[in-house]
Order: sequence, then C-alpha cells, then structure tokens
Amino acid sequence: MDFTNPLVYGVPVFIAFILLELTYSKTHDDDHLYNWKDLAASSFMGIGSAILGPLFKVAFAILLFEGTYELFNPEIDGVRTNIMGYQSFGYAWYIWILCQLADDFTYYWFHRANHEVRILWAAHIVHHSSDNFNLGTAIRNGWFTILYKPFFYIWMPAIGFPPEMVVVCLGIEALWQFQLHTVYVPKLGFLEKIFNTHTMHQVHHAQNVEYLDKNHGGFLNIFDKMFGTWKELDDNIDVKYGVIHAPNSYNPVVILTHEFKDIWNDVKKVDKLSHKLMYIFGPPGWSHDGSTLTVKQQQRLFKKHKESSPELAYQRPN
Repeated sequence: MDFTNPLVYGVPVFIAFILLELTYSKTHDDDHLYNWKDLAASSFMGIGSAILGPLFKVAFAILLFEGTYELFNPEIDGVRTNIMGYQSFGYAWYIWILCQLADDFTYYWFHRANHEVRILWAAHIVHHSSDNFNLGTAIRNGWFTILYKPFFYIWMPAIGFPPEMVVVCLGIEALWQFQLHTVYVPKLGFLEKIFNTHTMHQVHHAQNVEYLDKNHGGFLNIFDKMFGTWKELDDNIDVKYGVIHAPNSYNPVVILTHEFKDIWNDVKKVDKLSHKLMYIFGPPGWSHDGSTLTVKQQQRLFKKHKESSPELAYQRPN
C-alpha cells in the first residue's frame, strides 16, 4: 500500500505560517522575535534539508526500512510473518496508533541522544544555535542528522510495521514539531498533562541552566516524565534561547560545522585515547581537566549555588 509523506504538504504550510507569524510580530511590537539575517540562515538550512531529505530517504532510509522489513518479515505461504512467529502488522486504525506511539518513543530517545552524545550534538546544535525562538527556527535543521536518524527507527519495520507506515508517522511527528516553535500559544491547561506543548518546547530551546536537556518528547510528554527529563515552563524565569557556545555567525557553513571543528580541536589537544573518545562520544561539555562542564555538572553546581544563595541569579559557566 502506498502513502504520501505528509511533509510533501507541510512545506507550503511551513512557509505560510512563518510569513503569518513574521507579519504578526512586526505589526504587534514584537520586532525582536525575528532577525532578518538569522531568518535567512535558517531558511537556507531549511531549504537544504528539504532538498537533501527526500533524496536521502529515497536512496537510503526507505531502502533501509524496506530491507529490514523484508529480512525480518518474510512471506510464508503468501502471508507476511515476523521471525518471532506472529503475523506482521497490517493497516488497521489501531496499528496506526501503535505505530505513532512507537515513533514517539523512538523520537524521544533519538532526540535525547542528540543532546547527550557530543558527535550527535554537533549535528543537532544547528537547530538550537539561534537565539530566536520562532517558526523560522523550526526549519533550522542540521543536514548531518539525516545520515543517522533512520538507524534509530529500524526496529519498527523489524517488528512488523510496514515501512511506508513508519515514514508517514515520521512525517506527522515532524509536522507537530514544527508548530511547537512559537511563543504565541500559551499553556494549554489539561492538555499540558499529556502532550508536549509550545511552552514545554520553549524550555527545550532555552540555555538557562535549569532548563538544559529537558523536554525531548515528540507528541507526548510521558517519556520525559518517565525518564526524568520533563520540566514545566516557569513564568518567573526570564528565558534566554540558544546555546552558550554559539557559532556567532549567520554563515550557514559555519553554523553547520562549528561544533565538529571544536570536537576536532579538543581531540588534538589530548594524548590519551580514552580522552579522545570522550571528546567525541561523551556528553557535550565533558573535559579531561574540568575546564568545561557537562549539563549534569552544571545543574549540580546550579542547585548547590541556589541552596547557598537563593537570592542570586545564576550565570551559566562557560
């Protein structure tokens, strides 16, 4: 059965909503919401992703999913049967729901890994590198994530979800993620208990130390709550968006590659193999001499500082 990836229809919708939010911000005294050079850089990277994404999906991701599905779900007497012995999944409505839930679970761990493994963070930091939070930032995607993202999802066709179903669910997830990048949607009451919402995603894009590495979820916030990474937006905290080690450039090439360059420089400065590997695969901020701190180290320091001097604002260390 053939399905169309929802992102085919999403691209014109993305453009329309960005223009709508941009116009609204400029006519309602929110000139700070969009920076023209920043929007141009985000747009360039978004266009690149729109071109590279489909090409790569056709050349690799779909082939990977199809190959995995065929390998683990061979036809036996004309019936797709998983190697575990049960009939592979069909297209019933409840299978679609299960597939979307499996996608959401996978997205959580894919997204969390992007924040906790430095070589993956080097690809993902592109999305966080703007100090603006708007729908333009939503399309500011790193091109290198396309290379490894499908590997997080191959377990889904392996257990019997049809490859085209997995691709559609990925597209739906991307549409939801896009619309989260706006400050114009307030807290949504009861829905906040279930879904990953706009204010929760503001937390995710903040560089405030108490907000770092929080709210990795896709549709739902249940996995953040289960695995200890959920945090509600505090209206008393002045949110600062972006990353502390920003590229400080509107050049897309610099934005796409600056963290890889920093990794290379860190690897060169140490002799021990274990240190080299930690600079590549350890958490961002890890250092062999304590000159920089991981998120967990920063948050422990923040907590200690807050307990000793609660009246003082904490500045995130470099």
